[in-house]
Amino acid sequence: MVQHERFDGEKTTTQRRYYISSLAPEAEVLLRAVRQHWHIEIKLHWVLDVAFREDERYIRTRHATQNMAVVRRLALNLLKQEPTSSAGIKNRRLRAGWDEAYLRKVLSGL
Repeated sequence: MVQHERFDGEKTTTQRRYYISSLAPEAEVLLRAVRQHWHIEIKLHWVLDVAFREDERYIRTRHATQNMAVVRRLALNLLKQEPTSSAGIKNRRLRAGWDEAYLRKVLSGL
């Protein structure tokens, strides 16, 4: 369990997070694993925000939000696997929209 307390001037809130792990119950080992997990998670969301402007999307029809999140992650993975471009993910995405031959290269990873 990881516990975090926060005081906002009027009240204190406490957040607890529980983790299941096969790691040894040593505080430093567990802390390192949790921080590594969140580093990866934050890095993924940052790329989705910058390259796909995910936070600007307001899709609220049935399961469309979840479906589009899956499509964006699929596109992100395909763009990362495309070996011929050294451009960043955002530029690769834009190029795939402008250049049909490059789009075919990206989709060949499917």
